[in-house]
Amino acid sequence: MSSAPTLTPNGATESDQDHDQESLTLPLLRSQRSPVNSTSQVAIVGANICPIESLDYEIAENDFFKQDWRSRGKIQIFQYIFMKWSLCFLIGLIVGLIGFCNNLAVENIAGAKFVVTSNMMLYERFGMAFLVFLVSNLVLTLFASIITASIAPAAAGSGIPEVKAYLNGVDAPEILSFRTLVVKIIGSISAVSASLLVGKAGPMVHTGACVASLLGQGGSKKYGLTWKWLRFFKNDRDRRDLVTCGSAAGIASAFRAPVGGLLFSLEEMASWWRSALLWRAFFTTAVVAILLRALIDVCLSGKCGLFGKGGLIMFDVYSANISYHLVDVPPVLALGVIGGILGSFYNFLLQKVLRLYNLINEKGFAYKIVLACLISIFTSCLLFGLPWLAPCSPCPADAAEECPTIGRSGNYKKFQCPPGYYNDLASLIFNTNDDAIRNLFSKGTDSEFHYLTVLIFFITCFILSILSYGIVAPVGLFVPVIVTGASYGRFVGMLVGSYSDLNHGLYAVLGAASFLGGSMRMTVSLCVILLELTNNLLLLPLIMLVLLVSKTVADVFNGNIYDLIMKAKGFPYLETHAEPYMRQLTVADVVTGPLRLFNGIEKVGNIVHILKTTRHNGFPVIDEHPVSASSILYGLILRAHLITLLKKKAFLSTPEATGMDAFRQFSAGDFAKRGSGSVDNIEDIDISSEEMEMFLDLHPFTNASPYTVVETMSLAKALTLFRQVGLRHLLVISKLSGRSPVVGILTRHDFMPEHILDLHPTLIRSRWKRLRIRFRLF
Repeated sequence: MSSAPTLTPNGATESDQDHDQESLTLPLLRSQRSPVNSTSQVAIVGANICPIESLDYEIAENDFFKQDWRSRGKIQIFQYIFMKWSLCFLIGLIVGLIGFCNNLAVENIAGAKFVVTSNMMLYERFGMAFLVFLVSNLVLTLFASIITASIAPAAAGSGIPEVKAYLNGVDAPEILSFRTLVVKIIGSISAVSASLLVGKAGPMVHTGACVASLLGQGGSKKYGLTWKWLRFFKNDRDRRDLVTCGSAAGIASAFRAPVGGLLFSLEEMASWWRSALLWRAFFTTAVVAILLRALIDVCLSGKCGLFGKGGLIMFDVYSANISYHLVDVPPVLALGVIGGILGSFYNFLLQKVLRLYNLINEKGFAYKIVLACLISIFTSCLLFGLPWLAPCSPCPADAAEECPTIGRSGNYKKFQCPPGYYNDLASLIFNTNDDAIRNLFSKGTDSEFHYLTVLIFFITCFILSILSYGIVAPVGLFVPVIVTGASYGRFVGMLVGSYSDLNHGLYAVLGAASFLGGSMRMTVSLCVILLELTNNLLLLPLIMLVLLVSKTVADVFNGNIYDLIMKAKGFPYLETHAEPYMRQLTVADVVTGPLRLFNGIEKVGNIVHILKTTRHNGFPVIDEHPVSASSILYGLILRAHLITLLKKKAFLSTPEATGMDAFRQFSAGDFAKRGSGSVDNIEDIDISSEEMEMFLDLHPFTNASPYTVVETMSLAKALTLFRQVGLRHLLVISKLSGRSPVVGILTRHDFMPEHILDLHPTLIRSRWKRLRIRFRLF
């Protein structure tokens, strides 16, 4: 037994731990040729390699916890429920305000840039107009990339993969910190205003999650926020619920789609859901919708600056009463099939580009900034140069708005054309992404765009959205995918032409749905978001059909884009289903030992030694003779609770039980979960040699009812229990008498396919054989 490997903090052996330390210096995206994450417990956040931890969603029901809850009266229970709803209201209020200000800032910053550029074009100062356009975009991109790379690298990207991993039980440093929140808001405004083909919906999801996490910190001694009502949420389970509500509020504020935001959080983000959480999330998104409706009424009165009709005001972009027949179904089905193929190809290319960008970003701060600047320059040159390829078109006599459009957003941009004419490609490019969507979705504009114009715009959006996402800035994918899909859908509508009763704007909506379904693989939430976006319930059957077809087709080729990014970053995400080969294994086939165990009354020196020599986060506690006739499992104690006991120095001079003394020495706040970055380390505790010889009674602080499984349980069944309950530790107990009561501890790491296949390489062949059979079936 002495030569047997010992467990690392996350359940791996010492050899795995050596591999982990090596992985800290080797980025996952570079060190692997295959698109799977490694078995190490590190992840890429931004472009930094960092260790990750699991979250304790299980409540440690020890004697101390039970006594604390028994002592609570009706007033405390009322406070707990009242604060839950109050925090949901605050989340909706704050996220709604941030979403509105975000859109307002983008519309005015980008609007000022387009107005200045257009005014110079009116006077045929084309060179100066290009210089202003290029420099303004470069400055905005440079600002966004510098603050992201130097202040909060975790704010880079959309943030949806990080929040989704967090709600699955994975915690990475700084992903929900205050610094990340500030950089996410400011950087997203700057990046979207820089004419990069990026969106603000993804960053708004991350923003909502950050706001919810910070509100759920349970107060702060540093800033004097010690009100006792705030202390109810100092645990991971309540914070998880708040973050779920925050992510729903983020989508609701980005698209003004409260029901769509709720369903997005349910379908894509949350790993655990219950009816009480559904009500609170719905309440949160309702607050967002009401607030935005009130604020947008102010904008409609002309008090919001340059572009008062853009951004959030995307309702009624397609409000015509439509009618469709059986002859219209084949083109819609074709849209779904092509959207599924294009979406999966889009995910494939984006994954490759992100791996390439990581090779560049890991070289240092300067490389990150230079890459972002090069993408900005390339984007500006492309966007300014392409409209010169489009012919000028005469303004329609029955145009619903001023033609050409000068000094604001609209469907008819003059660009280099003479008076009375407009440039249809400039109408799409020289607007914000929101206004480009409005132009493509608009009804009664079947003759507004040329075939070549829409095709060029589709190819441009497809390429630029892939190139722009990987830069070190808060950028999202939602809006770029909608723009790209809308342009492709409109092109298909123009090809179908007189063979269908559906107009081109409707085809643009269906194209956006098909591309979203092919890339993001969501159905219900995307359907509702698009319905709320277009404000037309008559589109429901067609959108449902195209989403189902595109998702089904795309699933044949690869996974959804957020899962691919999570895997590339190295987040150990637990899927809802178990791999078939897991049914061939028992938990004893993947767990390793021996364990580090504690006695119910343990010597202080032994505790300190084990905490310093391991990084375990949970330790089994056993009782032996004379406490019990034979060795029995008493429960599980957490590392954080042990450090609290050592910090308070609740030591005993003799190995005797303390009884009720523990409840007089400690309060519930001593064992509450700290806020972000507030962690006590064993190295910071000074214990004398005399104290090392003393004892600690662990019984009152040990979770006496941990989840356990016998060593003969199938791994697939254990995974179902582990994920559905939201565990961090799952004890494996022996089925035979005369052995140690605990065989090992299953953690998230033990359920990762890479870890399992590394232990049992013979399963790899059967796994790939099943995958080949699956593809042949399709």
